[in-house]
Amino acid sequence: MSWQPTNAQVRAVFVAAVLLGVAVLFRRPDAAVIGLPFAFLAAWGRYFKPSEQPEVHTELDADVLFEGQGTTYRLRVTPPESDTVDLVVAALPRAPWFQYDPPQAAVAEPAADAADGSGREVRLEVGVRSKRWGLRSLDRPTVAVTSPVGAYRVQVTSAEAQVVTTLPLREGFAAVDAVPRPAGLVGLHRSRRPGEGTELAGVRPFRTGDRLRRINWAVSARTQELHVTSTWSDRDTEVVIMVDTGGEIGVSEGIDGRSSSLDTAVRAAAAIAEHYLRNGDRVRLIDTGSLFRGVRSGSGRGHLRRILDTLVHADQRSRQQDEEQLARRNRIRSDSLVLVLSPLLRPTILGYVVTLVHSGCTVIAVDTLPPDVASVMDLDAHDARTWPLAWRLRLLERRRDLDRLSDLGVPTVPWRGAGTLDEVLRDASRLSAAPRIRS
Repeated sequence: MSWQPTNAQVRAVFVAAVLLGVAVLFRRPDAAVIGLPFAFLAAWGRYFKPSEQPEVHTELDADVLFEGQGTTYRLRVTPPESDTVDLVVAALPRAPWFQYDPPQAAVAEPAADAADGSGREVRLEVGVRSKRWGLRSLDRPTVAVTSPVGAYRVQVTSAEAQVVTTLPLREGFAAVDAVPRPAGLVGLHRSRRPGEGTELAGVRPFRTGDRLRRINWAVSARTQELHVTSTWSDRDTEVVIMVDTGGEIGVSEGIDGRSSSLDTAVRAAAAIAEHYLRNGDRVRLIDTGSLFRGVRSGSGRGHLRRILDTLVHADQRSRQQDEEQLARRNRIRSDSLVLVLSPLLRPTILGYVVTLVHSGCTVIAVDTLPPDVASVMDLDAHDARTWPLAWRLRLLERRRDLDRLSDLGVPTVPWRGAGTLDEVLRDASRLSAAPRIRS
């Protein structure tokens, strides 16, 4: 777009032309006196009309946020070298799941007040706060630049679109250290077997093969016989987090409001992954709503970031898999701890849980169905009369399915943040430690 005259410039030209025409035609010098200031303003504005468009650049202080965090959206407007501007107005297209400061997402500053030390580049700022996890784009802002005395205006848009990655908020989750059937030698959980570790198991006489650095010299000097300090081996376990993204139940209002089943599942997966990775365990992520998405087993801070980046893309539009595809594409070791985050409504997920139990895995189902789902689901008027009864029947079927899972040894707990898994983990650890009777 080129520089266009503003309404003020058009009015000034029109009033000046009318008054000067009246002064000439009707010989009214007073009309000329009144019209001369308008003509002077119109000529002044036309003389200082810029010849080129200004350049607009945008940048974000941070393009990776957690839910509830904010950043600053900065705009830099650079007018042409030989031109001057009077006023700069910037407006960001309002996008869902973003909160702006100011609320209207628009700022206006006189060029003389907003310019930097060089007097050329104009800087404007808009605060942006992300309210829900996901990968979203901030559309290009519209910037209106006005020439001196408000005579001409041009609208320009930035060629740069900013993308904001909002990671799911990691709640302050913590769980007991007890895990069933730990494996490996790198974690923080104490094994039931002696070996290399940090937790003292006792002092015993020296045997062939013991390392010299394990010799307890104080006890050896007192007993006149070599003794060594024995320890329990430090073990880790593979934690498999299975997130059901095949559907979303309930209403999502962001971090400040109600959470849908998908919100709860994604945030719980992030919190659980951080907890177990901090304890040195290996964590694997499976997305049941996609054929290709997921994170292989791994450990460390870099692995946590990979999991969070994958959770950002989880949504209800993912391609659903049937039970056979889940079993074929997501093979899980029999000694793994599997945490299923799901509203437990899809028969595919329930059938796959049964398959995992029969394969020997320790499975814990975390119920993500919102407690107030019956009052927040939006229904068409046509279904308003039949839905309550149908939903009650569906809940009864779901209750029956959960009872069957309980009979198979799969506990079901609703997600409540920290401490959600403590009791079931203790029970699973005691059950795995119990002696098994072979028939």
